[in-house]
Amino acid sequence: MLNFNSLLVFSQDPKALAGFYEKVFGAKPGWSGGDFVGFSVGTGFFTIGSHDKIHGKSKEPARIMFNFETEDVQGEFKRIKKLGAKVIAEPYHPREDGDSDMLIATFADPDGNYFQLMSPMDM
Repeated sequence: MLNFNSLLVFSQDPKALAGFYEKVFGAKPGWSGGDFVGFSVGTGFFTIGSHDKIHGKSKEPARIMFNFETEDVQGEFKRIKKLGAKVIAEPYHPREDGDSDMLIATFADPDGNYFQLMSPMDM
């Protein structure tokens, strides 16, 4: 079985994107080298870097979303919204009947990539 290790996000302006996620995570990168920085996030790693084929904002931001788990979706939603993240979806219950404690909220980062806050999921 494979173990998910990390996510690498490329950007035309990795310094600006890293500055944004530094505020989101409330922590400085754990390492940096050249145009790359990496954050420890939970049990994984979130890396940001430059790539010569990446220009401008994401053209299909809904294609892939990264999810960050939190016990306090409402509180983190308010905090991250104040940071200037673009709100795509305010906190909502994903089940149509609303019969769930789970909440999800969706944002776009400065490059237009979508990321979500989610209540913990029982696997």
